[in-house]
Amino acid sequence: MAMIDNPEQARRLARAIISDVAIYNREKVESGIKNDNIFDLLQDELEEGRQHFFSRVAPEINPGAIYDIAVVDVLIKRSGKIESTIW
Repeated sequence: MAMIDNPEQARRLARAIISDVAIYNREKVESGIKNDNIFDLLQDELEEGRQHFFSRVAPEINPGAIYDIAVVDVLIKRSGKIESTIW
């Protein structure tokens, strides 16, 4: 399988991975937002997603930044309706 070297394709893959993490861990996401510990609760899932992402994306396009932005865009911004002291 060829490595993804197109930044837009990499962004789509990162968002898809994080969306899956969010869908399969709804209770952890809600609890993590409410209690401001989402990164602690989802540490294993996010790391597994990161490893998968890095295995598919060429290092020259800065996959770490792309993945981290997707985490904020998909996991945090989409959770804005959850009551929390962090907003």
